[in-house]
Amino acid sequence: MQLPALLAEVAPRVAAVSVAIAVGLTLANLAVAFGAVRYVARFARPLTGPANLPDAVGTAILATTASPTAGYGMLKEYRDAGVLDDRATLVAVTVNTFFGFVQHIFTFYAPVLIPILGLRVGLMYVGARAAVSLAITLAGILAGALLLTEANVNPSGDADVDLPGDDDETRREAIRGAVSKTGGKLKTLVPRLAVVYALVVYLTETYDVTALTAAAEPLTSLLGLPGAAVPAIATFAVDTTTGAIFIAPQVPGAFTAEEAVATMLVGGIVSFAVSTFKRSIPFQYGIWGARFGSKVIAVNVATKIVFIGAAIAVLLV
Repeated sequence: MQLPALLAEVAPRVAAVSVAIAVGLTLANLAVAFGAVRYVARFARPLTGPANLPDAVGTAILATTASPTAGYGMLKEYRDAGVLDDRATLVAVTVNTFFGFVQHIFTFYAPVLIPILGLRVGLMYVGARAAVSLAITLAGILAGALLLTEANVNPSGDADVDLPGDDDETRREAIRGAVSKTGGKLKTLVPRLAVVYALVVYLTETYDVTALTAAAEPLTSLLGLPGAAVPAIATFAVDTTTGAIFIAPQVPGAFTAEEAVATMLVGGIVSFAVSTFKRSIPFQYGIWGARFGSKVIAVNVATKIVFIGAAIAVLLV
């Protein structure tokens, strides 16, 4: 494929996606800056009662919606202060799952992934991930109802924890900060979009992806996915945005909408191996230490694999 033809095909696509992402990121950053995300978190507090968790944990869930790091930090303080024992902390971490996902809707899924995938496939994928996260949260509430007693919690030991976003900030400063964050993300995102789009277009125009992945037919047959799913899964496992860029031009075509979403979910399972070593272990060990951090990682990975597997089964039935 000649360079002028490649640029002619890639440039309009990158420009359109970049504009959509810029608008989405700016709106997302403004929503965070003016506290819209915090209102979503109000739904978290009534969930602590059925899970036999202290009311204080509702503030950690609120913090998770605004910042997962802040939410985990607050849960650590509650555990250190004796508000929660290890079992109660694991339940709280599980209940936090959906509210951590809500934060990503505002900052990644809506402004970045849906413009790349298109409205139908994007909403199907985000809906599937939301359903998985909600199912994990509900499983956490059920676990709390069945496994926690007064022996696992100590509300009187409430830790003194600050909530995120309490700093005084003028409206102009909030808008300036939101626009600045958008610009910073675009500086790293747009060049990567351009490079990846160019590579994907070149490879798909030059090679027959189905023929290259013919050796993987037993796996794809078992899952009910086309052979083209194997390179898509591999790409998605390395980087979510790159995987979405790889799959988007092939729907419809190599993939139906349902097959594309199932493929991305399988890629998400595979990516746990990569993300666990790159992000989860340093993050969780840094907060909890190796012993309890390993338990948190095990619970997070196990619940995600189980419920994502269930979502894939529903999509492919």
